[in-house]
Parts: sequence; structure tokens; C-alpha cells
Amino acid sequence: QEIEKLRLAATSTLLSGRKDVIVVASVSCIYGIGNPDDFHETIVEIEVGKQIERDIYLRNLVDILYSRNEVEFERGNFRVKGDTVDVYLAYHDFIIRTIFWGDEIESIESIDPMTGVTIEQLDAYRIFPANLFVTTKERIFRAVDEIQIDLGKQVEFFKSIGKPLEAKRLYERVTFDVEMIKEIGYCSGIENYSRYFDGREPGTRPFCLLDFFPKDYLTVIDESHVTLPQIRAMYGGDRSRKLNLVEYGFRLPAAIDNRPLKFEEFEAITPEIIFLSATPADYELEKSEGVVVDQLIRPTGLLDPPIDVRPTLNQIDDLMEEIQLRVEKDERVLVTTLTKRMAEELTDYLTDHGVSCNYIHSDVETLDRVKIMDDLRHGIFDVLIGVNLLREGLDLPEVSLVAILDADKEGFLRSHRSLTQTVGRAARNVNGRAIFYADRITNSMQKTMDETERRREKQIAYNTKHNITPTQISKVTRDSSLGKYAKTAEADAYIEPDFYANVAEPDMQESYGDSKEDLKKLIERTRRQMSKSAKELEFMQAAQLRDQLIILEDKLSKKK
Repeated sequence: QEIEKLRLAATSTLLSGRKDVIVVASVSCIYGIGNPDDFHETIVEIEVGKQIERDIYLRNLVDILYSRNEVEFERGNFRVKGDTVDVYLAYHDFIIRTIFWGDEIESIESIDPMTGVTIEQLDAYRIFPANLFVTTKERIFRAVDEIQIDLGKQVEFFKSIGKPLEAKRLYERVTFDVEMIKEIGYCSGIENYSRYFDGREPGTRPFCLLDFFPKDYLTVIDESHVTLPQIRAMYGGDRSRKLNLVEYGFRLPAAIDNRPLKFEEFEAITPEIIFLSATPADYELEKSEGVVVDQLIRPTGLLDPPIDVRPTLNQIDDLMEEIQLRVEKDERVLVTTLTKRMAEELTDYLTDHGVSCNYIHSDVETLDRVKIMDDLRHGIFDVLIGVNLLREGLDLPEVSLVAILDADKEGFLRSHRSLTQTVGRAARNVNGRAIFYADRITNSMQKTMDETERRREKQIAYNTKHNITPTQISKVTRDSSLGKYAKTAEADAYIEPDFYANVAEPDMQESYGDSKEDLKKLIERTRRQMSKSAKELEFMQAAQLRDQLIILEDKLSKKK
């Protein structure tokens, strides 16, 4: 829900006409979403003094996929009390309250959903749809007809080739979806019918997030040497999966057109691009036509780490000595191996010899990887051993040594770009250094050492000219947004005594008086918090809130 809220907030802001918008997206930005023209056309605009019947306003909200809910009021819902209509926006953390006087809008205000307190009085407001796949009624009617025609053709096709089970499965599934679309304008998996709603021909590209931007937008691709290959691969992987769904009667063939963009399509709609990479690939260098900007100077004056080449004979003993030197200075070490098994076995060996270490590779769950990185920074262990994950994007200023085992084994994991990226993990530390354990110097090793030396020369010259002394980066570790939503049962199994005894925060408690109305507001707020806790499976918290609710209701009954 939180991710969907952020997606809607991004698209709504882009269509609002603002020019100061920065959207940070993953490769998923090339996947199909709704038509931006339909999204824009269905915006509901309200204004104080505007003549509109309340019921027409409610129908407009339903058309943009808001649903009426008087009991469990959540994002994407609206509720009605007489001439007052509350809309809990799907893309913001506040409610828009519209008060009617007959067929005229008397006032519009934004409301805090938890306290019911008015945030701001508004003269006008634009309510964006609650779902990216919204469309107009005319398109819905036309799409339903086209879906039913294609359904009949596909069912007949399955029967003609002796697949009655697939025919029955497809008929039941699509018929159910069509009935849902007719009733509420939406169904689960509606994106698989996007071709019909968009009015596209078979094989044409879907709309994506990039279509929501104005024409003069700029695309910045970070770590382009790995991002661009991902974009190239998305279409093939998605098509392979969709073909299976169509073949076995789970989806109509039109589902194949709900897909990510092909690389050529991506290029066509991103005319202005900046590629960011410490190791740009041939594609970026070719596209830039020689216009390459070196960003080598760091504000802290830190240099790229020097590289040592040492023989593989007794490499583990040598590594343990280097680790000990770093541990004494309260610094961290990264070690890369060639295989996952080697990483695990080296971890066991170093642990047996008194080294505090851990490993990380593709078999480790994503959220566990975040915790492992945090533990390394906090000094829970001193050495992290990996294969191919200790590369781009890792900001670990505590790491002063990167050791690369079998650096002379030429290949994907020991290519020029891989070596350069791995060495760069030690560039955040004033004592940063890299060690290649190898018995010969490969072309990739030589290119990495030459490039590192070139950068160091420029950095040293700049520091000397401007009298800059390299200083260590000191960064406070912050809670990851991923970790925020990754609460485990073990973490929630025990709640400190009386931690939730006071339901409202101190400032909230002070804002409530002792009158009946104040008690009613506090009771309503407590009830919402209790329901929320129960939904998140935080039953101990919900139970304490329930007990508090009983006390408040008893207090209210005595005032009558």
C-alpha cells in the first residue's frame, strides 16, 4: 500500500504541471501502466462556489476508482455524512472534506485522518484517480466488447486443438474479470487488459511512467553499466513468462502486450540522457561521442585506494595479518571470492581462527543483506566476504581494505569493470587500500591499476594545489526504509511493559480535553490504532489499545 501510494503521488505530481519534480525509479519504470491521457482526463476538480449535485460528485469519485466505505475508512475510500463528503486521498496522508449547501460547494478543507483536525482551508482542489489504470466509461464499454470477442476466439482455438481444460479455465477467469469491470470499472490484474483500454494495436508498446513526464525532461541513469543491460533483458524475461500463461489458458494473448519496453522503445522516448558510471560500458561511450566528464575530485579530498599485487601462496595467512591490522584500528574489511561455496568456507575458516566475519551472496535474502551491511558498519563483525554483491552503490566509509582473491582468473567476476568497482569500495576511507592476490597480471588487472593510478595523480595534484588534506568520512547509520517494513515475529514478540499504555503521544494527549467531544475523538483515534495494529499482526499492541479503549469508553459513559 505504501509503495502504491508513492507511485500515485509521483504520477499525480508529474501531471499537476509542476516543473520541479525529481522521480527516483528502478528499472520497473519501463513496465506498462495506465494511459496518462485517461489519467489526466478523469481528474475531479472541485472549487468553492461550484454548482454540482452531491450525488454527481459521488459518482465522479466512483468513476476514478474511489470506493465508498463508512466503516473502515482508508486510502482510496470516501464516506458521506449528510452534506459532508470525506475523501481519503490514495496518494497523500490527508483527507479532503467537501461541505455542500444544496447543490453548491460551500467549503473545502484538508483534514488530518488521525485527529480530525483541519490542516488547511482550500479554495479549490484537484482529486487524482485512486489507481493508475483508470479510464473513461466509453473506453470501458468498448474494451469489454473487444475482450469478449477475443475470449470467444481463444476458447474456440483451445477446443479445436483438444484443450478443453484450458478453454474452460480461460472462459471462467475472463468472464469473472469482465463482470467486475462492468460493475466497478476495475478488476484484479486489470493491467493484463491494458491494450484494450488504451486502444492499442497488438504488438504496440504500452504506456509507462516515462510517458507521464513533459517532453523536455532529462533522464539520469545511475550505474549505467549495469542498469542498461537490465533494461535490455526485461522484455525477453517478461515475454517468456507471459507466453506460458497464455498457453495454459490463464490469460488472453493480449496479456503479452502488458510488458516492459523493448530497449529500442526505451531509447526512442528518452532523448536526453546522462549516464553515470565509474566504469562506463562501450554503449555509453559510443552514445556520448567522446563527451565524457571526469568527476574525480571528492569534497573530502579522499583518494582512490592504492593497489597492491601479492602472490596467492599463503594468501590466507597474509590476509589474516592484514585483517588484524585493520581490526586494531576499528576498521572493516571486504573480501571477494569466485564462488558462493568459497565465500562460506572462507567465513568458516576465518571464524575458527578468531576473526569476526560474515558472508553475503545471492542466496541471502534482500532484507537480510541490508541488515548484514548495517552490522558491518556497526562493528558487529569486522570482515564481510562476498562474490559479486560487494560492488556498485555500497557506501561503507568504515571499510579500509578490499582484498580480491584469485584476481588473475580472467572472466566476468574479474573483468576490468568488476575489479574497478570492487576496489572503489575502499575509496571512502582515508586509509583505503586494495590487494589483488594473483600470480600474474592480467589485462583487466593492468587496466584497473592504470585507471586507478591516473585518477590518483589528478586527485593528488588537485589536493596539493588547493592545500587540501584528505579527511575521513563520518556517516551516521540510518534505519533503512526496507528494514522499516521488515519486522520479524521475533522482533515483535516482546513489548516493553507499558510501552503502549499511553495511546496518544504527549502532544496529542494535551490537545484533547476532558469533555465528551474530546473523549469521543480520543476513543475513535484509539479504535483506529487498535484496528491498524491487529491488521499488522501486532496483537499485543492491539490488546493494550483495546484495554485503553475500554477505560476511555467507561469514562465517557460516566459523563452521561
